[in-house]
Amino acid sequence: QVQVVESGGGLVQAGGSLRLSCRASGDNFSIMGWYRQAPEKQRELVASIRSGGRTDYADSVKGRFTIPDGNAENTVYLQMNSLKPEDTAVYFCSAFNPLFGHYWGQGTQVTVSS
Repeated sequence: QVQVVESGGGLVQAGGSLRLSCRASGDNFSIMGWYRQAPEKQRELVASIRSGGRTDYADSVKGRFTIPDGNAENTVYLQMNSLKPEDTAVYFCSAFNPLFGHYWGQGTQVTVSS
């Protein structure tokens, strides 16, 4: 049984930092990443890392958010710096298997106050 568990959300002032953590178990995953969904908006990709180490970032977070190197297998972090109020959303971890698609965590709320 696949499990995806996130942690690390919270309330922070604009300009502050947060670090999200995610660990997946129960299968092999070629891509792990972070998505977010703000109220009345579609879920969007924030950042991802492939099994070979390549990372991709949404334009809106480049230079501010980072997936650190050297993560344990099936574990991904998201270091978020210089947070803005528009980063407020529920953040979801995704563990992607090419045969079965996305497995999702339960989501963690990130709120950035101005």
